[in-house]
Amino acid sequence: MKKRSGFKVMRSLISPVKPLTGYMVLAIFMGLIGNLAASFITIFGGFAVLRILGISVKLSMGAIITCLLVFALLRGALRYAEQACNHFIAFKILAILRDLVFKALRKLCPAKLEGRDKGDLISLITSDIELLEVFYAHTISPIAIATLFTIVMVLFIGSYHWILGLVALLCYLIVGVVVPLVTSKKSGDTGLKFRTAAGALSSYVLDSLHGLSETLQFGQGQKRLEAMQAQTRQLSEHEKELKKGEAKNAAVTNLIVLLCDLLMLFTASALYMKGAVDFAGVFIATLALFSSFGPTIALAALGSTLQNTIAAGNRVLDILEETPQVEEIENQKDVTFEKAAVQNVSFSYGDELILDDISMDIPKGKIIGIVGRSGSGKSTLLKLLMRFWNVKDGKITMSDTDLQNINTKSLRENESYMTQETWLFKDTIRNNIKIAKLDATDEEIIAAAKKASVHEFIEQLPKGYDTPVGELGDTLSGGEKQRIGLARAFLHDAPLMLLDEPTGNLDSLNEAVILKSLNEEKEDKTVLLVTHRQSTLRMADTVYSVEHGRMS
Repeated sequence: MKKRSGFKVMRSLISPVKPLTGYMVLAIFMGLIGNLAASFITIFGGFAVLRILGISVKLSMGAIITCLLVFALLRGALRYAEQACNHFIAFKILAILRDLVFKALRKLCPAKLEGRDKGDLISLITSDIELLEVFYAHTISPIAIATLFTIVMVLFIGSYHWILGLVALLCYLIVGVVVPLVTSKKSGDTGLKFRTAAGALSSYVLDSLHGLSETLQFGQGQKRLEAMQAQTRQLSEHEKELKKGEAKNAAVTNLIVLLCDLLMLFTASALYMKGAVDFAGVFIATLALFSSFGPTIALAALGSTLQNTIAAGNRVLDILEETPQVEEIENQKDVTFEKAAVQNVSFSYGDELILDDISMDIPKGKIIGIVGRSGSGKSTLLKLLMRFWNVKDGKITMSDTDLQNINTKSLRENESYMTQETWLFKDTIRNNIKIAKLDATDEEIIAAAKKASVHEFIEQLPKGYDTPVGELGDTLSGGEKQRIGLARAFLHDAPLMLLDEPTGNLDSLNEAVILKSLNEEKEDKTVLLVTHRQSTLRMADTVYSVEHGRMS
């Protein structure tokens, strides 16, 4: 994980606010006027006391009471409006951020995400992004409000004597700048540790849910529970450190505010003794400072509470700033499939060589079989044809054009890809098939399901094609999921079908139906299938064997 300074994270997070600048300016304006109204309620109360004591005040008692009522109403209305505006901005930006994160994940997938913990990613796109609401709703405008508020109050207090204005400025700077900076420095990377631990726990819980049946079968429930409890305790310790920091910060801030009030009182008293200010100057200046620490105290609290938010922002920025291993290609060439070829291709994951000088021809209208033991690189070859990764050496062409010169959209339109494990979304069977072609008619969906030998099974379900699929597709067997995946490939209706073990989980009857469908597609389609079943290979026009990354 890339570690960034808090200022760099905040600067990067401010960028999405630009489209909502008008709302942000409105929130700052309402917050400034609202906070000034709150402070001047106390100040005008002081004017009323001075008038009762018989000390000369420019305003009449009626004017003072009227102002107090106006300030009270303004404070309530503007406080509500400011918070509503800030939260509108926050939730709008969170939606923008989620959109940006999903776009980034799409670009990173699959090359940069295959080894990432799924639970950690879920934590990032849910709780981490949600936590940034604190930054957008309770950080950006409060900083601007506190800055403008400080200027107004320093000028007001300084109107009694410039030294009192300097004392007020010093007090505001200590509370609103020094305290949060010192607190943030002392907090260190506690917030980052907390967010990382939260992501690790999410990943472990998700992993435990996926492997629940295996855990029960082999009696490992107690062991996983103990490990989960250990991670929970670690997370609690990090949270305890964060809360302890917040408590210390609040105590120190309150002490400093009290000392600042005393400093103003002593300074004003000293000036009074010298005849530099009158009693009204001492009383109102002290009262004004005493009543005006709200915006700066809000900044002081950021030193500890913002650590968690900065850590969450740091994790989100890691995704947004990650460079895709395979960039999508635009403004290059669109092709129509005529043939494909793999020419002297070598590929490795890190230092592990997977494919070594592989060559093969994929002519139009043929069924090409690829056989080999597990781990020999068969599935990797299909992924290279999809350009999920770029080849290291050699090249892959479609219609005599290098894949790296074909627009990604055009390439994917020419290919239907079925993986070994079909992922089903928590939706209806109809919609799970339909993701291959969103505008498909019911007739097209049914035709694809028949080719995949899954139509009769779906029809027997209580709600047919409208039957909901459970979380992770666990309500269906491996063979049923596989056939739905194959139905997607048929529905996509691309001229080149890349099938990874399309009959691996099927019985001989369903295999025969699917092979018949594939054979009938030969006139319009080219099929490249990876399989270990000899019965499936019999239909292939050409068979390539891959062993230890070499092809024969």
